[in-house]
Amino acid sequence: MRTFFRPEWAAPDVVRAISTTRRGGVSAGPYASLNLAGHVGDDPVAVRRNRSLLYEQAEVPVEPIWLNQVHGRAVYSPGESYRPSRDADASVVFQSGVVCAVMTADCLPLLLCDRAGSVVAAAHAGWRGLAAGVIEATVDRMGRPAEELQVWLGPAIGPRHFEVGDEVRARFCAADTDAAAAFHKHGSGRWLADLALLARQRLERLGVGAVSSCGECTFADRDRFFSYRRDGVCGRMASLIWLR
Repeated sequence: MRTFFRPEWAAPDVVRAISTTRRGGVSAGPYASLNLAGHVGDDPVAVRRNRSLLYEQAEVPVEPIWLNQVHGRAVYSPGESYRPSRDADASVVFQSGVVCAVMTADCLPLLLCDRAGSVVAAAHAGWRGLAAGVIEATVDRMGRPAEELQVWLGPAIGPRHFEVGDEVRARFCAADTDAAAAFHKHGSGRWLADLALLARQRLERLGVGAVSSCGECTFADRDRFFSYRRDGVCGRMASLIWLR
């Protein structure tokens, strides 16, 4: 069974990118079957086997940069001389043969590259990371004009299922009044939020116009995706990008 799919976007040929589903692995129970995360309680042997299966099928050249994601705006870049912590929610790479990766189970994964194929990045954006500015920090670290960037938005919890409170909406709207369009009333003090739209708004403000999206909802598609909001205990998918 195929463990991954490829983004549909106009990235240059030198860029390789994939996003996994929950299918095709060896994990059992709530982690069935292709859980790639070692921090959620799954059998470590199964996780290692799942990663090996993915690397083989997708021809991933090396072990990816697995981040300790903390729902913030820190960006890890392996070429920096001071060796920053991997406590980060995005990674940026300028050389070939190094694989960026983020893990998700409702949060929004973003894959980014420039039109010249000289830099790639992966970012993990839940609402906290979006509000903190993880997209802005990632684009800034890439160091390329915004109009030269391309972005793919991967599978995430959709706007019909992502319920948040007044405080979340207020935080986004305080930073940008246009963010109100991404929230719809859902009972007293509750809202349904559109993560992908919030991300698009921030990319647009930065001047990034080439944005593609898979449009898949992790919460709604139990067969293909893990969802923390739906299941609580669950595995994680991954979105990976690298330069050949």
